[in-house]
Amino acid sequence: MTGWRVGLDIGGTKIHGVLVGPDGGVRAEHRAATVVGPEGIVRGAVDAVLALRGEVPDDGAPGADRLDAVGIGVPGVVDPATGSVRYAMNLGLDAEPFALAEAVSARLDGVRVVLENDLNATAVGATVLLDGVGDDLAYLALGTGVAVGLVLDGHLRRGRFGLAGEVGHLPVDPEGLECPCGQRGCLELYASGSGLARQFPHTGPEPIAAVVFAAADAGDSLAVGVRDRLLDGVAEMTQILVLSLDVGSVVLGGGIARLGESLLAGVRSRLERREGSSEFLAASGLASRVRLAPTNVPVGAVGAALILEGGER
Repeated sequence: MTGWRVGLDIGGTKIHGVLVGPDGGVRAEHRAATVVGPEGIVRGAVDAVLALRGEVPDDGAPGADRLDAVGIGVPGVVDPATGSVRYAMNLGLDAEPFALAEAVSARLDGVRVVLENDLNATAVGATVLLDGVGDDLAYLALGTGVAVGLVLDGHLRRGRFGLAGEVGHLPVDPEGLECPCGQRGCLELYASGSGLARQFPHTGPEPIAAVVFAAADAGDSLAVGVRDRLLDGVAEMTQILVLSLDVGSVVLGGGIARLGESLLAGVRSRLERREGSSEFLAASGLASRVRLAPTNVPVGAVGAALILEGGER
């Protein structure tokens, strides 16, 4: 890449921005609370860009005081071609397409602004920030819901209708729990924060995944079952992704991935068990392809800074 770029990861509670230099390195960061609603989102994005643009060093080179581009990752249904987003409910954006990229660009004197779904941007960021991953991966986000960001041979896979990666509603147990989508046994019912909360009632402030794993370690039989269904579901999804797409890595991210090694070890042990009973699966190297996303670096914001309209860096 050439020039300076700003990447913004806009969520329901905070805006996290980074300034990325011509060498691809992060030179500055900015954090601010999200103000929900169209005007609040635009103003917050513009303020973040202006704060980060002020960190661009003046080395006397032509154009050193301007940005090459701004990339924004947001939840919801994003149309990168038009720079619009809809159904980002936690940002106060409803079913009507909102031209976020155009609105931000207009307040930045025409600076090029690229909009992308936040999970897609995070997947791109993971290809850069995770050692040894390369440019072919599935970023499996285990949060309130479950979804995947796909980077295949260096290209984002959005899908013909933007449905690529909606794996939360793949049924893994046809006789299982009823899902709000109308199916039974969807992966999201077992391998998500909302799924854990539905199975293991908890009212405290602690993250539900941490509560379930701690209770399971203490011998709570209900928690053991909930934990095991989560680990089985993530292992199942990993196998589906590897055998259908042959991705080089499956990166576990999202809030549940903050469990760290206990999550990774549990998933890998299940995959190793499957490999032990199948020479075919053993040859695929399922367990070795699973990785944890880094928790101490701004993966989503960096991905937003590096992304282009075509899904390439």
